[in-house]
Amino acid sequence: MPELPEVQALTAFLDERTTGHAFVSLRVAAISALKTFDPPLSALDGRTILQARRHGKFVDLDTGELHLVFHLARAGWLRWYDALPATPVKPGKSPLALRVKLDDGSGFDLTEAGTKKSLAVYVVRDPAEVPGIARLGPDPTAAEFTLADFAAVLDGRRTQIKGLLRDQSVFAGIGNAYSDEILHAARMSPYALAAKLSPEQVKRLYTSMRDTLAEAVAEASGKPPAELKDAKRRALRVHGRTGERCPVCGDTIRQVIFADSTFQYCPGCQTGGKPLADRVLSRLVK
Repeated sequence: MPELPEVQALTAFLDERTTGHAFVSLRVAAISALKTFDPPLSALDGRTILQARRHGKFVDLDTGELHLVFHLARAGWLRWYDALPATPVKPGKSPLALRVKLDDGSGFDLTEAGTKKSLAVYVVRDPAEVPGIARLGPDPTAAEFTLADFAAVLDGRRTQIKGLLRDQSVFAGIGNAYSDEILHAARMSPYALAAKLSPEQVKRLYTSMRDTLAEAVAEASGKPPAELKDAKRRALRVHGRTGERCPVCGDTIRQVIFADSTFQYCPGCQTGGKPLADRVLSRLVK
């Protein structure tokens, strides 16, 4: 799933290439992807894009009165074309969900792999009309988001920190991969309770969050969509690296499997050398 750094890079890429250009056509190949009907998708035809913006993991192409907003979900992606293919868009079993053509002949496809379709497209008058945007918490990379703000968010929450970092209503843009990376950098168990963290641990976690995301944003910056996935994988230290050696302490990276996702961690760095039991809501193996 693309997270804050990749979505930020996609947004910057689209801002550079679409600002000042008008929509010529938008064709839906997967009707399940379109989540709104008023205004219709055709209402964007002829409208000029003023800027591209990011809201958490959502991309917003702003035309002033209307916005094309999309969320790539777990298996979605954006494929850019300097010259959009002339082949007609046909609903069916292909990965294509939406094709967007601009007035200079360029454009992009939104695609989604797999059978579970979660990619979402919205046409709205205000981004806040998108439910997922309306409930977003603060942007953890924002300059104004301070340590005091972070501590206030964690205060009193008897919630495992792994889940809290991923909760979009708490922190906008962090997902499974970067929460793994942040916790590894902070030397903290995924199952640590937010309310029980000491002030020193809160500061360490805040610093790790800011540094990890800043480094990932810098790594993704300037890369075209076709290169972002591989760049992300190369930079990850623990996520997706089950069975490999931890680059910090040399211990073996392990994983916990849930019903619909997995996460990775280093016992040596994060849990005092003890592996986590591989079951939902597990505790440290005694």
